[in-house]
Amino acid sequence: QVQLVESGGGLVQPGGSLTLSCAASGISVSMYVVGWIRQFPGKHRELVARITHSGDTSYAESVKGRFTISRDNAKNTVNLQMNSLKPEDTAEYYCNIETGGIDYEGQGTHVTVSS
Repeated sequence: QVQLVESGGGLVQPGGSLTLSCAASGISVSMYVVGWIRQFPGKHRELVARITHSGDTSYAESVKGRFTISRDNAKNTVNLQMNSLKPEDTAEYYCNIETGGIDYEGQGTHVTVSS
């Protein structure tokens, strides 16, 4: 059974940093495309960052230069380092794995950027 568990969210002041972690079980993060998707309070969703099985990364324009996605194959986790956070980064963040057939997504972790 595939399970993705996100953690690391919370309340942070503008300009602060957070590291989100996605712990996977029942599936190897090194074999698939893994992404972080965020859902804003108005329900709009945005693909924030993704990392391929070969390690190639891509980012939404809104987070380029501020966010970094990385993968730890030994721990079977994918992290999202978020720096210089802005109030508009406030959202629910989800880890997503694309297998080419079924996509898996966790329950999310909430990030609030506010002073």
